[in-house]
Amino acid sequence: MKKTLILAASLLVYATAFAQKPAADPKGGISAQMLKEISSAYQGTPADKALRNALNSTQINVLAASADNLAMIDTHFSHEVKTVGRTDQKSSGRCWLFTGLNVIRARMIQKHDLGAFTFSQNYLFFYDQLEKANLFLQGIIDTADLPIEDRKVDWLLSNPIGDGGQFTGVSNLIMKYGVVPSDVMPETLSANSTSQMNTQIKTKLREDALRLRAAKAGERQRMKVDMLKEVYRMLALCLGVPPQEFTWARYNAKGEFVSEKTYTPKGFYQEFVGEDLENNYIMVMNNPAVEYGKVYEIEYDRHVYDGQNWVYLNLPIEKIKEMAIASIQDNTALYFSCDVGKFLDRARGVADLNNFDYDSLMGVNFGMDKKERILTHASGSTHAMTLIAVDLKEGKPVKWMVENSWGAASGYKGNIIMTDEWFNEYMFRLVVEKKYVPADVMAQMNQKPILLPSWDPMFAPEE
Repeated sequence: MKKTLILAASLLVYATAFAQKPAADPKGGISAQMLKEISSAYQGTPADKALRNALNSTQINVLAASADNLAMIDTHFSHEVKTVGRTDQKSSGRCWLFTGLNVIRARMIQKHDLGAFTFSQNYLFFYDQLEKANLFLQGIIDTADLPIEDRKVDWLLSNPIGDGGQFTGVSNLIMKYGVVPSDVMPETLSANSTSQMNTQIKTKLREDALRLRAAKAGERQRMKVDMLKEVYRMLALCLGVPPQEFTWARYNAKGEFVSEKTYTPKGFYQEFVGEDLENNYIMVMNNPAVEYGKVYEIEYDRHVYDGQNWVYLNLPIEKIKEMAIASIQDNTALYFSCDVGKFLDRARGVADLNNFDYDSLMGVNFGMDKKERILTHASGSTHAMTLIAVDLKEGKPVKWMVENSWGAASGYKGNIIMTDEWFNEYMFRLVVEKKYVPADVMAQMNQKPILLPSWDPMFAPEE
């Protein structure tokens, strides 16, 4: 009898709850009954009111900062590539360019016993913008017979030019145009804050695209040259005119004069670096949303029309770590990209999954893994930096450090320290010198790349 009463009571509770549960609106909207149920999630308790008051005047990430994780992380590293000076991309999306130049800068300083030295980012940025303008205009010519609403044409018109990029831009531009020291072609206001210059060039290129599409096929290449002349003029006004040759005085790390000589930009690169950037590196990626062991290429995702598209081998994270460790142990920095804004304490310069507790603050569970975040556009590579250090304990990495391009005063002495757990979740791409790549990985690079469209979400430019 007792069990029967308990069962009857349970059924009554269940039936009551079921009866009170609002039916979904068959048209997909929010009915008044549904709204009543939904709004019950906020009860207006003293705790809720305190959170509302705090969020009214304080940033979410400030309130979510974990009190248990505020102490500065251990800054000792078992292996670190020695670099001199820190660079600052300021209000521009040129991280890929700063990172690529910082990688070869570290090598040049070591090889030639230099003091603080930087390459001119502005010099290569000039040619990057000119080459991207040509890439866009030629893309418009190549697709002139497609309707303007075609996805590829629409993508081109949506992305005529920009600051962002990746390592093939560095390699193609340097091998084509060389490099110069920063004092030969210094930064300008438009180089440091690119938005207004970009707006004007984008507007002109889009206008040019309409003219090219309307022109006869035989006229388009000549028209493109005239259009590029206008872009060159705009760039020269904003960034300066790239030098064809220059005189540079070399000093060693002690500040002692060594030599003075006149160089061309390509001659300067060959004398002080001389590396074949286009053929001496591979690019690897950790993207669990697509198959490992496959090579991927992104259409139109390059800086130079006659250069290379992005080509990446997708690998498990542990395989990428092995190559990164080998390179750092040999005192060689690497081009590295990640989703930098996630769980980053910018003041301390520490990227740690325990930095912020958004779950407790908001009262919800954020439970997606890396694959799910990629598939839903919640995460992807946003920023390139120079990987310079790893801390190994019993042969396993516990943390990493990158040289950033946000200035010497940012983060930890211009660097960002990342826990290994953070590295697993938000590291995406690495450029590795071939001598640090195992034979089995190199063999996988021989397969034909799988061509992906330009709008693939994992390949947005790094800025």
